[in-house]
Order: sequence, then C-alpha cells, then structure tokens
Amino acid sequence: MARYISVTLESRNVRCVARLLDDEAPRTANAVWDALPLSGQVYHGKYARNEIYNLVPAFAEVEPGKENITVTPIPGDLCYFAFDSDDLGNPAYGYEEGEGAKGLADVIDLALFYGRNNLLINGDQGWVPGNVFGTVVAGLDEMAAACQDIWMGGARGETLTFARAEAPPPS
Repeated sequence: MARYISVTLESRNVRCVARLLDDEAPRTANAVWDALPLSGQVYHGKYARNEIYNLVPAFAEVEPGKENITVTPIPGDLCYFAFDSDDLGNPAYGYEEGEGAKGLADVIDLALFYGRNNLLINGDQGWVPGNVFGTVVAGLDEMAAACQDIWMGGARGETLTFARAEAPPPS
C-alpha cells in the first residue's frame, strides 16, 4: 500500500502531497517516514537551482546510505542528503549563526525540487548525489509558485514541514 507525505510551507499555507518511493528507496523512505513530522527553516537552493530544503539533525537509527541516487533531480522529486557539519560549514553557504549546520554533528537535508534543469554540483565538493525517496503527486504547480516567491521574496521566517498524509483524491 502506498504511503504519502505532505510538504508544507507553513507561513505561505501552501502544501503538496508526495508518494514515497518504497520500492526504489526503501531504506530512505522508511527512515523519513519513521521520523515524521520534520520541520525547519526553509532555504532556497543556491547551486542546484529549483530547490527548497530544510536542515534537520540526523534522525535515522541506521543511516540509509546511497539508494536511488541522482545528480539531476526532476520536478517533484524529494531528495535526502546526509552531511556532517564540516560539509556545510563554509560561510559561502550563507547560514547565519545558529542556523543550518552550525553545532550539528550530522545534518540531514530534505529537499523538494520544483522545476527543471537541476544539477547537484557544489563548488567546494563536486557532485552531491541525493537519494530520491518521494515524488509529488498533487499540488506541485501551487508549490512551485510559492518556491519562486521564496527565491525572489526571501525565505526568512518560513518553515518547511514534511509530515504523514492521506492519499490525495483522484484528479
């Protein structure tokens, strides 16, 4: 039976629903599912293009490792990235004191890709493959518009939440 999660921009009151990719990424899907809900300050991708994400402390009892990886996510992909604080400690990433990876030994980046032409490469580290663990099945157009507003209007004060959800009604 398919499992679904919601991805919500709290202040903007915009939500989409994604189906977990249990067959393609079972370890990652289970780790995320078991940890839900997960919330944090939203950030807009600086290098990857059409991406929003949050950073949360590592939550998996056992790190899922690489599975169903990509460096070219497509619109609607939900990706999981595991970092340690040294990976994200460069001031060029723009995290302010107390935000992002500062003070966390292990950091999980949960990301939603909302548009085309994404490339997961980092100037400091090279390729950064992510585990694709879900795909948006409802509400992507509205979410993409809100993500563009974050890009142009700013992310301050906005929270990105991943939570368990019911299946969306048939369209």
